[in-house]
Amino acid sequence: MLLRHIRYLLAVAEHQNFTRAAEALHVSQPTLSQQIRQLEDTLRVQLFDRSGRTVRLTDAGEAYLRHARRALQDLDEGRRAIHDVQDLSRGSLRLAVTPTFTAYLIGPLLARFNAAWPGITVTLQETTQDRIEAALADDLLDIGIAFSDVRSPEIESEALFVETLSLVVGAAHPCSRQNAPLAARELERQALVMLSGDFATRRYIDQYCLQQRVAPHVAIEVNSISAIVEIVRRGVLATVLPDAIAREHEGLHPVALKPALPQRTAALLQRSGAYRSAACQAFSTLAAEWASR
Repeated sequence: MLLRHIRYLLAVAEHQNFTRAAEALHVSQPTLSQQIRQLEDTLRVQLFDRSGRTVRLTDAGEAYLRHARRALQDLDEGRRAIHDVQDLSRGSLRLAVTPTFTAYLIGPLLARFNAAWPGITVTLQETTQDRIEAALADDLLDIGIAFSDVRSPEIESEALFVETLSLVVGAAHPCSRQNAPLAARELERQALVMLSGDFATRRYIDQYCLQQRVAPHVAIEVNSISAIVEIVRRGVLATVLPDAIAREHEGLHPVALKPALPQRTAALLQRSGAYRSAACQAFSTLAAEWASR
């Protein structure tokens, strides 16, 4: 059995068609069919049901595919380990963050990382924590920045810092000079611009309001942190976001709520037992040092 057999198996399973899989692999369809037959002969089992209009995995094929995919991931990790340059003169880092961190955290971190190691190519995604955990488990990411309450047993977290959420207002808002904490019930009197319900931060805030028996007045819902920042900074609407965002953007002011929203622990997420490239280790160390300050 050769590595190409596994790659051919994955391609046919993905495309459910020998012709399309062969085109994607840049091989002829007869060659692909022959290689799959060789794999089936070696394993002494039928991997694909070819009787229908599409090619489908058999039960045996489904079982084998899970292990084949994991084996290929391990082999790809091995390839990266061989070519990883320990002096960080070149390399790559695949990073993902949840949306609120793009507004105040990832900019300073990546600026320092690039200044220290300009030869490292960074690819950055902004997405939800569930998708970060899934991508880490599938070896599509090296590291994620999200929260410590991970759901997947395959993911380990390293705490960075505690994040506090507050009411955030612009300079024109009546509460911009508010020093004392604002009672939670006052949220009902504020016109708010909020993240939409598919954000974990919004669900976190909604749970707080439910516990406090508060029905917030949401005037605008958006799916962009940067849009919220601009709307609040330039007008009289308020929002509820990490107070670190207010400190990072001129013209925004955090106002504490009473009782305070429960704090959240920001964390680095990685797949348990995964290979740590030199770039990944360097970023983890930099993030931990930044958080400690």
